[in-house]
Amino acid sequence: MTQYLLSVIEPTGPGTPEPEVLEEIMKDVQAVDADMRDTGVWVFAGGLHKPETATTLRPRDDGELVVTDGPFTETKEHIGGFSIIDVPDLDAALAWGRRLSVACRLPVEVRPFQDIPG
Repeated sequence: MTQYLLSVIEPTGPGTPEPEVLEEIMKDVQAVDADMRDTGVWVFAGGLHKPETATTLRPRDDGELVVTDGPFTETKEHIGGFSIIDVPDLDAALAWGRRLSVACRLPVEVRPFQDIPG
């Protein structure tokens, strides 16, 4: 089994769906999440606050850290939430990614975790 990160990619800036649309989206996402749990592939999931709530830590050559309020870069998109799943292969991860993308009506990036020896 391999763990995959399913990242929900949200547009940055205005454009939050109307409350009734957002309610329907959340219902659909919760259904996919419940299916992940029921089938045993779910490891962890979470939603993130907007990028402006981030704090970036940047190491300097002198060993000090620069702490900056806000995201690392200004972008048109950001990760709004994620799920970590444990599935046999990329095809299974893509199938869950498709379901999540349809449910949240946003792009979903599917990426495997690296195997760490140990």
